[in-house]
Amino acid sequence: MKKANQDDDEMRAEYDFSGGIRGKYIARLNGKRVVLLDLDVAERFSDSDSVNQALRLLMKAGAEATKSSPASREKAS
Repeated sequence: MKKANQDDDEMRAEYDFSGGIRGKYIARLNGKRVVLLDLDVAERFSDSDSVNQALRLLMKAGAEATKSSPASREKAS
């Protein structure tokens, strides 16, 4: 394992963030969460809308399965 030296902790001269604006893109993430998909999963989806659609379908199927399961019917009685 490589040991970190003092040079690793310093910003390189070619990185100039003096014109940067803090939080410029944060509004785009309002009400959203960022998750990382494994590569094999990400290859199946073209964009975030398709991931959300698949997850909503899975959530709906899970809710319907729970409603029709014998255990849930016993709780309702």
